[in-house]
Amino acid sequence: MILVTGGAGYIGSHVNKQLHLQGYETLIYDNLIYGHRESVKWGMLEIGDLADEKRLEEVFTKYPIDAVMHFAAFAYVGESVREPAKYYKNNICNTIHLLEAMRRHHVNILVFSSSCATYGEPEQLPITEDMPQHPINPYGRTKWMAEQMFEDYKNAYGLQYCCLRYFNAAGADPDGEIGESHLPETHLIPLVLEAAAGIRDHVSIFGTDYPTQDGTCIRDYIHVTDLADAHIRALEYLKSGGQSLCLNLGNEKGCSVAQVIDTVKQVTGREFTVRKAAARPGDPPALVGSAKKAQEVLGWKPEHGDLRMIVEHAWRWQQEKTF
Repeated sequence: MILVTGGAGYIGSHVNKQLHLQGYETLIYDNLIYGHRESVKWGMLEIGDLADEKRLEEVFTKYPIDAVMHFAAFAYVGESVREPAKYYKNNICNTIHLLEAMRRHHVNILVFSSSCATYGEPEQLPITEDMPQHPINPYGRTKWMAEQMFEDYKNAYGLQYCCLRYFNAAGADPDGEIGESHLPETHLIPLVLEAAAGIRDHVSIFGTDYPTQDGTCIRDYIHVTDLADAHIRALEYLKSGGQSLCLNLGNEKGCSVAQVIDTVKQVTGREFTVRKAAARPGDPPALVGSAKKAQEVLGWKPEHGDLRMIVEHAWRWQQEKTF
């Protein structure tokens, strides 16, 4: 049985579906603060918080857990700057609670949803795994610190882990069963789709004079189903005896904010108000990750990398979502 922490959330729920399709038995552990009960359409759900060590012990005692996939993190960069304590308590302290429960019950396989935010502002692109990690915000630092903990647990207790670093998860389940639903919503593609749907009266472009082809930021968008595939490949890699490591996931090509907005207009056939706003402090002109190592180690490459396909799937979900 695979324990998926944060499995009622955006990425975790898509991983849960793919695990189910591949014949895995899954257990979702989620406090439902940001996750949605309606997203747990496969496997079993245990409601609980990683801060509750007694509840964790109950769950590990009750179920025959073989491996853990860990998605239960707070992930709003701006909020992490305003409220770092919240992020260190949840993303670090609660991860220690999880690791200790795993250790007590002799579960030594962990797939971790990390972030390319651990690199900070890279000196060159695309980002490769051997580049220095200098996170520039508390969120990125919590992901970096978690990675360091896993290495120490590996050396001391035999933990086997795979950390997957990526930037912008995007899109929705191609079958339309689950998708992206955040409150508050901060991701570009759903924000633009909400403008197209009339839910928002406008969408803002933060910065239009970057040294890019159209002056707007370039980011690396990965379809959430491709991310799910990578996580399951990482799980199988570890289960077959693979060595602990960290891997980047990316399309190796970025899309600008202007390109995303144009693609949404093409897919939806709708016009909406676009406003120019000042660039946000700390926003680099471009962030793109290399996935060469992931392809070599896991045999992974994005199958849904086309921006139009990502937007089409997200738009279908936007029109049909029930939560």
